[in-house]
Amino acid sequence: MQRSALLDAARALLSEGGTEALTFPALARRTGLARSSVYEYFRSRGAVVEELCAVDFPVWAAEVEAAMAEAGTPEEKIEAYVRRQLALVGDRRHRAVVAISAGELDAGAREKIRAAHGGLVAMVVEALGALGHDQPRLAAMLLQGVVDAAVRRIELGAAETPEEITEAAVSMALSGLHG
Repeated sequence: MQRSALLDAARALLSEGGTEALTFPALARRTGLARSSVYEYFRSRGAVVEELCAVDFPVWAAEVEAAMAEAGTPEEKIEAYVRRQLALVGDRRHRAVVAISAGELDAGAREKIRAAHGGLVAMVVEALGALGHDQPRLAAMLLQGVVDAAVRRIELGAAETPEEITEAAVSMALSGLHG
């Protein structure tokens, strides 16, 4: 229960103030625990971040996978892949993960995050293969690059609305599939 409260507090801190806001004193204040108690659960900020990724990323990926499963054609699956990821940008779980700088993590944690992202990309490889791509894995990684760029644009509070950014990303993804 304490661990869950600490993770909720970490999500809130990351969403509100980015990585600088995630400190053990701030976690202690948010949860009402002594700072020394926070260290009983996590050895470092990196450990907090690593657990957030381990807990939240699979939930996020399952939501993307469920949206794709509801789609019929390969094009609809790809559209669902893009739309669902961009719809999740405002979710605290996603904001927390995005706020994390990979530079703060040890090599093992960075590798776990890369593997999780690889699993997300793997979801769309089959749909791209069904469209006849010679290199569906490469196409999937490039498609994820479009999604990542759209995520950054939304999070920056760009001049365009999140809806406009989403439509542009979907259009680019679908137009680029056959080009």
